[in-house]
Amino acid sequence: MHYQDVLDEVAAHVAPHIGRGQVAQYIPALAAVDPDQFGIALADVDGNVTGVGDWERPFSVQSISKAFGLALVLAQDWEKLWRRVGREPSGNPFNSLVQLERENGIPRNPFINAGALVVTDRLHSLTGDASTTMLDFLRAESGNPELGFDPVVAESESGHGDRNAALAHFMASYGNLDNPVPTVLEHYFWQCSIEMSCRDLALAGGFLARHGLRADGSRLLSRREAKRVNAVMLTCGTYDAAGDFAYRVGLPGKSGVGGGIIAVIPGRCTLCVWSPGLDARGNSVAGVAALDHFTTVTEWSVF
Repeated sequence: MHYQDVLDEVAAHVAPHIGRGQVAQYIPALAAVDPDQFGIALADVDGNVTGVGDWERPFSVQSISKAFGLALVLAQDWEKLWRRVGREPSGNPFNSLVQLERENGIPRNPFINAGALVVTDRLHSLTGDASTTMLDFLRAESGNPELGFDPVVAESESGHGDRNAALAHFMASYGNLDNPVPTVLEHYFWQCSIEMSCRDLALAGGFLARHGLRADGSRLLSRREAKRVNAVMLTCGTYDAAGDFAYRVGLPGKSGVGGGIIAVIPGRCTLCVWSPGLDARGNSVAGVAALDHFTTVTEWSVF
């Protein structure tokens, strides 16, 4: 299969969707992003990358970082984490407090904000520096030593992070955070502020397509663990639209309100698509359409 031809066809197909939706409004630094942008990249399991459009333009990864945080924690702390966070779809918005109160401070899954805060807390306990640990990992896997945080985005999130602070304090009241709330929030915001391109993210997520093997051939996760991370991405990775994403795309995926989505085809490749216009549930309109068309054209999915 000629990847460039497929991606060119995908880009042409989704052109009418580019610019649709609305950029994230609740983070001022993201509200200023031009919605009329689109890029998609494919990295095969050997590290060869193909892309079209704005595939080399950096953007704010936001919640895509949660997938990497989960993998880094599970690599060291597989069973213990699942005592503090569940693995079920939430059915509620990613920043909802309702379910958390009903379930005694245990987040429904690691990809809603409350769950990601627990993962960040555990990563910080394991490493002493959650955000730098993640950045170093992403630099190594992407092969891009220039990756960095965007301090403007981090400050913007921190200044408008009252809901996340409420989630963290609520979980702390149940004893589900080990580190001080301000520390957990700081590292969470820095992780979300990392800037990467579609190229970078497609490469960085390659270990999930290689059944847990990192870019250098060393093992981060066992095949069993990689399978389970992909499973949680499929069922929980696109907020409360995971069912629709599975229906349309049929791949494990993780989205972010910066407009990016990574998707994994185990044994074959990792995809990253970016377009800032979001639907009502916080997923890229053009991005979901692109992945839908990609799996339709290639007939590659996990089903």
